[in-house]
Amino acid sequence: MEGPLGMDSRETALSALTADRLRGIRRGVEKESLRALPSGMLAMTSHPQALGSALTHPHITTDFSESQVELITGVHADPEAAIAELTEVQQFTLAAMGDERLWVSSMPCCLPGDDEIPLGQYGSSNVAQSKTVYRRGLGHRYGRRMQTISGIHYNWSLPGVSSEQYFSLIRNFRRHAFVLLYLFGASPALCPCFVQGREHRLQRLSDSALYLPHATSLRMGRLGYQSDAQATLAVSYNGLQGYANSLHEALTKPYPAYEQVGVRNPGGDYNQLGTSLLQIENEFYGTIRPKRTVRTGERPLHALRERGVEYVEVRLMDIDPFVPVGITAPTMRLLDVFLLHCLLSDSPPDTPEEIAELKQNQHLTAERGREPGLLLQRQGQAVALTQWGDEVLAACEPLAAALDATHGCTDYSAALREARALMQAPERTPSARVLDTMVREHASSFESFAFHQSELARDTLLNLPWTAEQQARYVAMADESIAAQKAIEAADTLPFEEWREQYMAVEGLG
Repeated sequence: MEGPLGMDSRETALSALTADRLRGIRRGVEKESLRALPSGMLAMTSHPQALGSALTHPHITTDFSESQVELITGVHADPEAAIAELTEVQQFTLAAMGDERLWVSSMPCCLPGDDEIPLGQYGSSNVAQSKTVYRRGLGHRYGRRMQTISGIHYNWSLPGVSSEQYFSLIRNFRRHAFVLLYLFGASPALCPCFVQGREHRLQRLSDSALYLPHATSLRMGRLGYQSDAQATLAVSYNGLQGYANSLHEALTKPYPAYEQVGVRNPGGDYNQLGTSLLQIENEFYGTIRPKRTVRTGERPLHALRERGVEYVEVRLMDIDPFVPVGITAPTMRLLDVFLLHCLLSDSPPDTPEEIAELKQNQHLTAERGREPGLLLQRQGQAVALTQWGDEVLAACEPLAAALDATHGCTDYSAALREARALMQAPERTPSARVLDTMVREHASSFESFAFHQSELARDTLLNLPWTAEQQARYVAMADESIAAQKAIEAADTLPFEEWREQYMAVEGLG
């Protein structure tokens, strides 16, 4: 569904974008990466102590696995500042990791058996235990291998946008998400260990690589963050209330397969936080999420219902293995322009039929996006991916020009020009470059390619300047995070089961 605004209403919407509002765009980045050994295997070591507490550190934590580092920037007024902070955080992290590397591919390194992949550990407090139990539940529900897939999340806001307008943006983002998968997908191949014992339709590139010849992002295809259970969720993005009600049901309705797993095993150990379709809100997968900063102990759904949408979280970006920190400032600029376009374009309500169509478009683009003449579905009509993609990007031009004028630069238009050029040159997309480099320089080995790029990123970042002041600041942050974790542990009064029941209570959802 395209539904561009008529010229008059589009100009009205554009004129409402004052320079002050455009200068008010804020963005932040969350980047996940596995820690890998020099052998290319997953590092089974604990989160490095020098990095501080994964529970309370503002910039360095873990995601699903103890071996999966998550680096988080603050909120920034321009892309360069976000990149600078991400670079600094990654420099400190790498220096603390000894001879381990941060794996630069979204698809994982060589993995041990599913049950051996270590869950994130956060200390002895109730909130820390709940985070580990939640991850154990994810392992039971989806398998641990799937959770080791890594990516980049881009958090974005614009002043003066209501919750309903953010949902309008989200609907259009979902309609046009194929554009970003095509432009920035960088996971067309993977290590065979990832699909061991699973049904798949991948082709063998070599003994150490499976792939699809025209794939852009296997991470966002059927092998990635997919779930038969969640496929039964009919979440609508037509407004905050409907979205919240859909999530509420998924968080409270028991799901038979998960009831069989049970909250605790016969020995009394915890299997998961609850037996509903979703344990907690974060379990709901999506290419984009409406978000609101939560208060201590508050459920995310309650925060959304009480105070509305504060920003959106873009979740479909692969790590760029050719860039030391995984994302560039021009990529962020393209995302800014794209998100503005999604916000300002006419956004009709979604329907179950359209939602099914969009899911099919996502899978087609993820698995076959660079295939010449590939057709997607738009309101039941076949349309070429490249034609539709160029229409979307062409409609972004006035927004790029407005951002350039606001910031006194030509960088936004340059990023958009490059994106439009890639629409006509699939061989220059990151996914094509990954396969080309694998074949030409690494004997078609995924592991060799990703390890080489990880090594390159590590060397590049560790050779950048690093001052005594920077070191002191990060050491202080690590020390403060450890003290904060101890304070949380000391303040606990409830037994874990009582705490879990209170946290999971329906009343907390608002």
